[in-house]
Amino acid sequence: MLNRNTKTENNQSSALNMIGTGTIIKGDLSSDGDLRVDGKIEGNTASKSKIALGPSSEIIGNVSARSADISGKIDGDLEVTETLFLRATAKINGNIKTSKIVIESGASFNGNCYMTASKAV
Repeated sequence: MLNRNTKTENNQSSALNMIGTGTIIKGDLSSDGDLRVDGKIEGNTASKSKIALGPSSEIIGNVSARSADISGKIDGDLEVTETLFLRATAKINGNIKTSKIVIESGASFNGNCYMTASKAV
């Protein structure tokens, strides 16, 4: 019985959550699994896993995740414990705190960037 519960917990942490184009969420959002956003979120957004923002996405609020791949817009602070990718269409208006960052030509951010040591898992 213990093994069955463990499998259920593992499946929940690997869940993929999607916010589609044209969807607007007002309020804070948190997820244990991966989160893909192509719509708009007005509130703080957190994932214990990965957050991916498509080119049409927009988040007004703070964002935190283990890793992030950003192609959209964030108006708020961004905290990523592992690797942050800012794609060419990314626009960040806020401070960034991460251990590793990759910035493509064309990406922009207005704020400060703080580099920290990666947290051990």
